[in-house]
Amino acid sequence: MAELAAIEDGAVLIRDGLIAAAGPSDHVSGEAGRNAHVIDASGSVVMPGYVDAHTHPVFAGTREDEYCLRAAGLTYQEIAARGGGILSTVRNTRAASEQELFELALPRVQRFLSYGTSTIEAKSGYGLTLEDELKILRVIRRLAEETPLDVVPTFLGAHEIPAEFRNPDEPGQGREEYLRLVTDEMLPAVARDRLARFCDVFCESHVFTPEESRTVLNRAGELGLGARLHAEQLTLCGGARLGAELGAATVDHLENIDDDGIACLGVSGVIGVLLPGAVFNLGLTRYAPARKLIDAGVPVVLATDFNPGSSPTYSMQMIHSIACTQMRMTPAECIIASTINAAYSLGLGGQIGSLEQGKQADVVIFDCADYRQIPYFFGVNHVRTVLKRGEIVAGLATNDLAR
Repeated sequence: MAELAAIEDGAVLIRDGLIAAAGPSDHVSGEAGRNAHVIDASGSVVMPGYVDAHTHPVFAGTREDEYCLRAAGLTYQEIAARGGGILSTVRNTRAASEQELFELALPRVQRFLSYGTSTIEAKSGYGLTLEDELKILRVIRRLAEETPLDVVPTFLGAHEIPAEFRNPDEPGQGREEYLRLVTDEMLPAVARDRLARFCDVFCESHVFTPEESRTVLNRAGELGLGARLHAEQLTLCGGARLGAELGAATVDHLENIDDDGIACLGVSGVIGVLLPGAVFNLGLTRYAPARKLIDAGVPVVLATDFNPGSSPTYSMQMIHSIACTQMRMTPAECIIASTINAAYSLGLGGQIGSLEQGKQADVVIFDCADYRQIPYFFGVNHVRTVLKRGEIVAGLATNDLAR
C-alpha cells in the first residue's frame, strides 16, 4: 500500500472514454497523434478519481441540531435514545416523495465530483419499510442513470429497528417480525427489481446481532447479492469474524476490532473499510487500528461514510488528513486505500481505480506539486479538474486548461 508507482512528467492518453496509454510524457505523446486535444497539467498531481466505497447519499432532513447537542456533551447513543439519530432521518425520508429525494440527492452528486470522487457505493437504509427502501434504491438507480457519477447500490434495510417494531409485547411488532420483513419481503423485492449489488447490515449487539446479521446476509447471498457489514463500530460484537466467515466483500468501521478479528480478516482476505470521518465528527477518540490491519495484511479502504448524522462530508481529501494524523497512515497508503483498493472492494478493480491502459478514464487533476500536499493542507479542496470517462465534469472548463 505504500508504493504508488508514480510517474514524474507523465501523461495519460484517452480515447473513447478509456485510457489508451499511460506513462512518461515523451512516450505517450508519440502515440497521441498531431490532432490530439491536450490538457496541460504541468506542475500538478494527476490521479485516478476517488472511489468512495461507503456512503449514504439519499435522505431528507439534516441533523445540525444533533451536532450542537454533541457539542454540549450528549453522546450519539443518548441523542438516539431521545428519538434522534438514524430514526430522525427515517421519519423525514419516509415523508419525502421519490422526486423530492432525487432533487435533494442531485446536488450531493455534484459535490462528490467537485471533490474528486468519480464513483460511490450508495446505501439505502433510511426507509425501513418495503415501500420506502425500494423508493430510495430507485433514486440511487436514477442518480446512476442521470449523472456522470458511477453509483454502486447497496440495500441496507437492516440499518436499524424502526420504531413500529420496538413493541415486543404487541403481536407483530417485535424485532423478530422486522427481521422477517427484511428477509422475506424486502430482499426478494430488491433482487427481483435488480436494485442492489450488495446487502449491508448494521451488526451491533443493540441493533442486529451477529446471528441476526448472518440470517440477513445468508438470505441475500441466496438471492445473488454480495455481503457487506457495519462491524465493530460502537462495540466489539464479532462482526469482523462473521464477515470473514461469510467471505463478505467488506467489513466497515472496525473501531473496536480486536486482535483475533484482525487475524481472521488477514487470513480471509476480506477488505476493511475504515471511516475516520465519523469518529472525528462524533468527537470520539477511538479510531480503527489502521497500522495493525495493514501490518496483518488486511486490504484497507478509506471512505467518507457520507451521511446526515455522523459524517456529513464529501471530501476524501479531509478523510486523508484525519487518517494521516489520527491513524498513522501515510499519504501514499491513503491514496491506495481510496482508489484501487476501494475499486476492488466494489468488484470494479479491473475497470477503475488506477491510471492503466484499458481502464475507464476517470482522472483528477490536483492543484498540488506533490501528492503529500493533499492531506498536508487540510480542509482545502485541491481539485482543479475532474474527468469522467474522459469528459470534464467538474472544475475548470476545457478552455482554461487546454492548448
